[in-house]
Amino acid sequence: MPKITLLKGAKRKRVLALTAVLLFSFYFLISPFRLSSTSAQVQAPVNAQNRSTSSETGTNSHSGKVSPDVLDFVQTNGSATVELIVQLNGQATAQMAEFFQQPGARVKGSFSNGRTLAVEVPVDRIGELASFSETAYISRDRETLATGHVTTTTGTEAIRNLPNLAAGGSMVVDGAGIGIAILDSGLYNEHIALQVDGGVRNTVSVDFTGEGRVNDPYGHGSHVASTAVANYKLSSSATGAFAGVAPNASLVNLRVLNSQGRGRVSSVLSAIDWLLANGSRYKVRVVNMSLGTPAVESYRNDPLCQGVRRLVNAGFVVVVAAGNDGKLRRADGTYEKAYGLIHSPGNEPSAITVGASNTFGTDTRSDDAIASFSSRGPTRSYWTDSAGVKHYDNLIKPDLVAPGNKLIYAQAANNELIRANPGLNVTPQEVGMNGEADPKRMMYLSGTSVSAPIVSGAAALMLQVNPNLTPNLVKAILMYTAQPLQGFNHLEQGAGQLNVEGAVRLAQRVVDKLSRKQQGEPLLKTSAPVPSSTIAGTTFPWSQGVVLNRAFVTGTDLITKFQKAYKVGNLLGDGVLDHYSSQQINSSYMTNGILISDGILISDGILIGDSNPWLNDPEFCSNGILLGDGILISDGILIGDGILISDGILIADGILIGDGTTQSTSVLVNGDNTTFMQ
Repeated sequence: MPKITLLKGAKRKRVLALTAVLLFSFYFLISPFRLSSTSAQVQAPVNAQNRSTSSETGTNSHSGKVSPDVLDFVQTNGSATVELIVQLNGQATAQMAEFFQQPGARVKGSFSNGRTLAVEVPVDRIGELASFSETAYISRDRETLATGHVTTTTGTEAIRNLPNLAAGGSMVVDGAGIGIAILDSGLYNEHIALQVDGGVRNTVSVDFTGEGRVNDPYGHGSHVASTAVANYKLSSSATGAFAGVAPNASLVNLRVLNSQGRGRVSSVLSAIDWLLANGSRYKVRVVNMSLGTPAVESYRNDPLCQGVRRLVNAGFVVVVAAGNDGKLRRADGTYEKAYGLIHSPGNEPSAITVGASNTFGTDTRSDDAIASFSSRGPTRSYWTDSAGVKHYDNLIKPDLVAPGNKLIYAQAANNELIRANPGLNVTPQEVGMNGEADPKRMMYLSGTSVSAPIVSGAAALMLQVNPNLTPNLVKAILMYTAQPLQGFNHLEQGAGQLNVEGAVRLAQRVVDKLSRKQQGEPLLKTSAPVPSSTIAGTTFPWSQGVVLNRAFVTGTDLITKFQKAYKVGNLLGDGVLDHYSSQQINSSYMTNGILISDGILISDGILIGDSNPWLNDPEFCSNGILLGDGILISDGILIGDGILISDGILIADGILIGDGTTQSTSVLVNGDNTTFMQ
């Protein structure tokens, strides 16, 4: 991370200083916060031995004491002050008391007999606070945790109680009756967030690793599963601090990653065969794969992609992680965007491939961005013809993005991720758990692997309100209702950021008996909804478009008329025909009211495909189709032949093979902590 240089504090005004002293003294009298035996020295100059270094060094010299999101806040937020939780390794000294007497700094609360403080301090004095010898660790006072950040910012809470169009009244939208299969490292079923009314949410567990266990010694699978389905048992309010998107859906645990988070393609294929034979018995409609391997061979030949296609053709919605290779490190230590590093099976056209967005810890969506680590398209898997010429797939991926930076969900007992990275543990002070046993402990994880289950949960809600939806229609609705994020192109965000409120509301209006529908017949039971949503005070338009292989198509026909491309067994991307230098709508699969947008577009936050507010990027093939068999020119690097090499090992999306291991472990632990060089 680049060194952070902090500005010096503002000039101290005499009257403000006096006011601060009086306020601090009053607080000192009424709270359990107590000074140490050196309190008589409050007016004395700061003793050098009480600070590890001068505050002039900024937070960089004390980064081990400061949580990564505080450092991110310093870099990205223009606010003058920040609310923090400060954990002490002893009683506060007189020098710390003097610090909080200064303008802009105050103690808001004291806990654990004065060993933990809730404070507000100027941003430019965080380094000084970290320099005190009694300061053990500084974290954000994460206000959003109390109101359920993920379910609020995605719009899930906005549709928990949805008007019942058929029977009147309202219905609770929580995923009831829908099964989600988690292909991952196992489940810690004892975690309270994975319980249902005192029982176990997991209906069946099968091990495909050969280790003969179905629990989660690695720790990835439990976090992924709870992101999709965690209940409200760790919540202090109706919206819930740690609830998943579909808290009443059931789980099928298919363990394909071992105790080190690794597996084989053959293990996943075995799990896919099991689902095809047994999935309906356990009401599985959604399959989550937060895993991947380098995408080398074309999706036409890749066995993982072919396995996913079999699932989708059988009626399963398959959600996969895009990968965490969205940045490359330069020789000078700076980073730049990388394009063309979507994982397999994320390169499969029928899959819903999910990238990661960064919400910056706020419910409002106006400040959201693409996480620096999120893998960007196009897909660079290829096939080779008889003349030895490589033909690249060049599909636009991901299909959409969802929050994936520093999410707090279930921690499996004694797991490897926490053992190797104890900083992922969420301390009791941060969530108010006061040191309960493992079944209530939570942890941070970042990556597209935690974005994917949010979309899986959203798909479960859509299928609950309308079980008739096909996998292709679920995918189309998710993209059509997504929010375009300003300043990012299709290869970074697909159609945009997940909008659960819009997707569920639109899904409920789709007609029944889709298998009998003919192309062009009405798709909705009622009139089309207004194509916008309001979430946490932010109103935004839907993308009103869908990614189809190498194109982005728009038009109200996508939601008002049935398209043959939505049928089970068809490919959504078949709605567009590719020619050498142009594209056209395939009239056999889509109606004429659908239009193809030009090029790979950069969003200004409003309608996708509108040539006025959007900019064509000439470096992203402005002729409307991604062509080329050689080197793809991106906005930051050159992606050439042979850059993706597989050793045949399948791994969790947060842990990569070879040279990528260090970078991807950093993603898991630190999340989105990179500023790109322009």
